Amino acid sequence: MLQPKKTKYRRQQKGKMKGNAQRGNEIAFGSFAIKAMDFAWITGRQIEAARIAVTRNMQRQGQIWIRIFPDKPITKKPAEVRMGKGKGAPEGFVARVNPGRILFEAEGVSFEIAKESLRLAAQKLPIKTKFVVRNDYDYNNE
Repeated sequence: MLQPKKTKYRRQQKGKMKGNAQRGNEIAFGSFAIKAMDFAWITGRQIEAARIAVTRNMQRQGQIWIRIFPDKPITKKPAEVRMGKGKGAPEGFVARVNPGRILFEAEGVSFEIAKESLRLAAQKLPIKTKFVVRNDYDYNNE
């Protein structure tokens, strides 16, 4: 599962999610991608499930890039614990995602395979996404 090797602080405040993605909002490596349309916290498990779905459908051809990384620690208190007594223990890590952020990119497969693979990945994510293609992609020369 994806998580940082080391963090400066064990716990972090929730923070606010506002505005569109300022960086990571253009296709950088592949020809096809899925782009986030909502705000969300995406866990390392969800990213891993999406990655497995893509690689299985592409039958290990081509290449994929994961453009998000879960670096925000999420805490949780045990069940049936009274209020107070401090913040809970770290439970896992999430990636903050704003609208417009590229989540996954793919290259080296046909348009149809890429579209289907990234659709399967999008089903594993708790967020509305959009399939996008690089501007200079040549549909005729696959």
